[in-house]
Amino acid sequence: MPKFFVKRKTGLAAAISATLLLVGCSGSGEDPAPPPPEVTVSTPEIRSINDWDEYTGQFDAVEGVEVRARVSGYLRQAHFREGTLVRRGQLLFTIDPRPFEAEVARAQADLQATLTRRDLAIADLGRAEFLLKEEAISKEEYDSRVQARQESRASVAAAEATLRQAQLDLEFTRVTSPISGRVGSREVTRGNLVSGSGAQATLLTTVFSLDPIEFIFTADEAAYLKYRRQAREGTRPSSRDIANPVMLRLQDETEFVHSGEMSFVDNAIDTQTGTVEGRAIFSNPDGIFIPGMFGRLRLLGSGEYDAVLVPDTAILSDQSDKIVLIVDDENLVQQRVVELGPVLDDGMRVIRSGLAKDDRLVTGGLMRARPGNPVTIAGEEPPPEETAKRSADTAELAAAR
Repeated sequence: MPKFFVKRKTGLAAAISATLLLVGCSGSGEDPAPPPPEVTVSTPEIRSINDWDEYTGQFDAVEGVEVRARVSGYLRQAHFREGTLVRRGQLLFTIDPRPFEAEVARAQADLQATLTRRDLAIADLGRAEFLLKEEAISKEEYDSRVQARQESRASVAAAEATLRQAQLDLEFTRVTSPISGRVGSREVTRGNLVSGSGAQATLLTTVFSLDPIEFIFTADEAAYLKYRRQAREGTRPSSRDIANPVMLRLQDETEFVHSGEMSFVDNAIDTQTGTVEGRAIFSNPDGIFIPGMFGRLRLLGSGEYDAVLVPDTAILSDQSDKIVLIVDDENLVQQRVVELGPVLDDGMRVIRSGLAKDDRLVTGGLMRARPGNPVTIAGEEPPPEETAKRSADTAELAAAR
């Protein structure tokens, strides 16, 4: 056999052997499966809390007065600056008093005349009594003098009443504030004729009290029924019987920082709106609240109870359902539909139903957890109160060192 033929056969055999080796290696091996994703879990927190219901409403003055003229005449002067605080009894307007001073003087003169006539009638009756005993006058004339004395007394009473009315009208020329509060704008300027005739009396200005001040809101029928049942069961007293606490925030505030208490619940449900009116009262020493201002109110909505709390960030949405993810004993992810309660100020959400206190809730790695798939527990977060206790213990230990 030629020598070159042996070399080609040897090279071909080597190539075939290398190919078979590669095919064998690729067919017998598989890529290893990835490990289950890591998640962080924690058990729900159990805490004694009260529910707080929120309502939108407006402030209104406890006392509000339309200051109107009580006598007719020309307005002489206004004695206040618009928009300032006024005291009860403070002079606001003066109506020209001269016609009323003249009327008082005339009434005083009439009273003096009637007093003189009364004294004369009393003296005549005294003489008539003496003459009647002496049989110097008739019984008819004596009765006439008795009647004259009675008429004179009635005339004196009428004159005194006329004088009191004239003095009262003179007093009404000084228009004072009936309450303490903030005065509004002047509706009439000096020199104008004002009328004091009953319902058509001229409006001069308005005064609204500021401290304390009421907050008015409405609750629907379902809320009213809830409160009534709680009062009947003894878990929460009715705001008709007890001044339940309330908290309030204004439009530019993020926290409920103003505290007050309930003062009134209406006795009927409005047939037009299906709501019942409630009022809360707040102290207002610095005058920050004014009538007509809007606010958001929190009203005590339940008695104290043990609530199941989870971080609000652990709540997911599945169409119209709210769900949480838990890890069972076999480290498989399960989905639970839950009923939500309010969110507390520390970011914890109340769970009404659907979650047990010993469930392991997925709080970290939510995007990696899939219902029905296994997961690896990377760590279990302690309840918030345990975390706070550990931080306090650490700080105390560091201070001791």
